[in-house]
Amino acid sequence: MTLLTRRTAVLTAIAAATQPSLTFAHTFVLPDRFLPQLVNTYRPDWIAGSVHVVPDDFFLYFMLEDGMAIRYGVGVGRDDLYEAGTFNVARKAEWPRWRPTNAMIRREPEKYARFADGVAGGPDNPLGARAIYLYDDEGRDTYLRIHGTNEPRTIGFAVSNGCARLTNEHVADLYERVQIGVKVHLYPKTASS
Repeated sequence: MTLLTRRTAVLTAIAAATQPSLTFAHTFVLPDRFLPQLVNTYRPDWIAGSVHVVPDDFFLYFMLEDGMAIRYGVGVGRDDLYEAGTFNVARKAEWPRWRPTNAMIRREPEKYARFADGVAGGPDNPLGARAIYLYDDEGRDTYLRIHGTNEPRTIGFAVSNGCARLTNEHVADLYERVQIGVKVHLYPKTASS
């Protein structure tokens, strides 16, 4: 009986060690096209280390050398809230604190006013596991973010207040790759989402 108990304990420990981390656990499965993939963008003019968000396709490209990139699926801002432009990564945060912008509170007070004092970082925080903060060329915070989400079903849709969102697993990977100071290009929408 002791051998069986010890054997069961060892097998259970091995099984637990080989399971994915529950830190980012969710039951939704993304369509394959939104999983990170190594792709050739055929854009040698896109500089290695830069980030490009193509909203109509719901893809974010982290550029490598010679036009190669890691492509991630993203959710983007709703039509009237999406802001195209070129920005700088000025800050990054793990499990960031979140506060809705004043504009969000004015636009939808019934949804956001209760969060006016902010929400501590953690799995229930709307910014998810990581946030990459986008600033303009004058060094001002644009309030645009590339961040995680606790709602992975929103990947592939235009539902946010302007930010680009990835699953928590994917933003954690991107976060490690993106350096402070790199350019982020949010391209204009050409179709209504």
